[in-house]
Formats: sequence, structure tokens, C-alpha cells
Amino acid sequence: MATDASPKFRHPELLPAATAATSENLQLSHDGLLFWQYMIAGSIAGLVEHTAMFPVDTLKTRMQAGSLPCHLPFGLRHALASVLRHEGFLGLYRGIGAMGLGAGPAHAVYFSVYEFAKQALSKNNPNNPFAHAASGVLATVASDAVLTPMDTVKQRLQLESSPYRGVGDCVRRVMREEGVRAFYASYRTTVVMNAPFTAVHFATYEAVKRALTEVSPDSANDETLVVHATAGAAAGALAAAVTTPLDVVKTQLQCQGVCGCDRFSTSSIWDLIRTIRRRDGYTGLMRGWKPRMLFHAPAAAICWSTYEASKSFFQRLNNTKNPS
Repeated sequence: MATDASPKFRHPELLPAATAATSENLQLSHDGLLFWQYMIAGSIAGLVEHTAMFPVDTLKTRMQAGSLPCHLPFGLRHALASVLRHEGFLGLYRGIGAMGLGAGPAHAVYFSVYEFAKQALSKNNPNNPFAHAASGVLATVASDAVLTPMDTVKQRLQLESSPYRGVGDCVRRVMREEGVRAFYASYRTTVVMNAPFTAVHFATYEAVKRALTEVSPDSANDETLVVHATAGAAAGALAAAVTTPLDVVKTQLQCQGVCGCDRFSTSSIWDLIRTIRRRDGYTGLMRGWKPRMLFHAPAAAICWSTYEASKSFFQRLNNTKNPS
């Protein structure tokens, strides 16, 4: 992560000694942050990312779920025109409440697990791509367990002519009509998708960030916003392109039976891939790849930049409280 290339935070002698101090000092990690500080930084990053990019996510959901009017092709321009024509600008933000409830806690888990897993797996090699990828996989398995229920609610609210009045109404009706399992119908698919997504994402982010700092070593002591944003955008775009077919499966599982979306008798990933391929061809498995990449490239740039900025704030705060 960013702190690996930041000498002013990585040397142990700059960290406060765990003497009289308190149990808090014992909780300081490899770059001087406490567990709760990682969680807050990650939560802020997740909320900012998803709020900023939510309209693009709405378009992706509609294209992948097949909820556009049948006479329209499933193109990004047509999806946008359909939403604006039938629902207005606010239609692009339908379901944002559910995302707000899920994204904050999920990203808090995501980044805190990633940081501590990376610390444990990297050992004395902060540039170990295997450790970055493995830490990302562990982080996504944990965060997806938190996010999946609210992601299901969000996706159903994003559909055109969604029958739900809001987050509370959707939760109650799904619970009553389909049971708790409906909230986790896509969890296995989400993990299978996000494991390679996160492995590619984190490994690419760390590699690009390291390459950019090596190009301009004079600025390595102060990693700039441009470095985080560029590395995040590259990582998000590549990971999104690779995992689009699994994202189509996830969306259709979460939206099945709603607004005319097909209902499936199985949640087997491969069975659904075959079903979608027979019904829509191979292009059906790549449906929504443009808005998905348009979402993840800037979203990752926003997320990583916000996360690193939040970490820097907490690092300065810790150094002020515990001067070396």
C-alpha cells in the first residue's frame, strides 16, 4: 500500500515506544495506525467512492439485469437515455441509501483486513506481489459477507419500475417473500468474482504505484495524489474487465424474479454462465462491461486517494500525540 513507499512512516524507530503508554501503543501497526483508524479510513473511502460513481453503477445494473425496455438495445447510451426519459436525473440515484448502509462497514472491514493481512504475509518484503494479492482476497471474502445483503437491496431498487418503495420496504418484502437466503443468493458468486478482481486490483495498484514512484524517486517521500489516483484507476479498470462475466451472473442472481428478470432454479455459477450464453450469446456475458470499467477506474482512483489521505491524517494525528 501507499505506506510501503513512504519512508517517513515506515521506519520502526519513528513509531512511539510501547512503554508506559497504553494498550493503544501495542496496537500500532507497521505504519503507525490503529485498527479503528484503518476502519474509519476505509469506511470514508468506500462512501466517497460509491456516492460519486453511483449513477454509473445504476446503468451497469440495468444493462446486466436486462431490465431496460425490450425494444432498446443494451448499450450504455440507451441505458442512460431510458433512465433520464422515464425517471429523470434522480432515477440514477435510486438505491443509494442501501449502498450507503453497506459500503461504509464493508470498506472498513475490507481495508483493515487488507492492511493486517499484508503486514503478516509480506514479512520483510514490502514489494511482494503474492502478499498483496493474497491479502486482497482475504479482505474481499470478509467484506463481501458484510456488503452482499445491502448490495442485493441496492440492485433491486436500481431496476426500472422497481416494486419496492425504499430500503426498508425492500428488506421487509424480501425477508417475508423469499427468506434470509435471498440476501445471500449471490454471495458465492460475489466471492468467486471478487477474489480474482481483488487479487488483480491490489497487485496492479501496488505495482503501478511502485513504478510511478521509481520514475520520479525525488518525490517518493511524499506520494502524491496523482500517484494514488493513477495506480488506482489502472488497477480498477483491469480488474473490472477481467471479471465482467461473473458480475453479470451476480447481478442476475440478485435481481431474479423482479421486474421481469429471469428466475433461476440453481445458483451454480457455471450453470448460470451456460444459461446466459445460450440465451444471449457470449456478448451477454460481457453486458455492462463499459459502465463497469467506467465505474471502477475512477472509483478506484477516488477510493485509494481518499483512503491514503485519511491514513495520512491519522498518521499526523498519531505523531502529534506521540512525538518520537
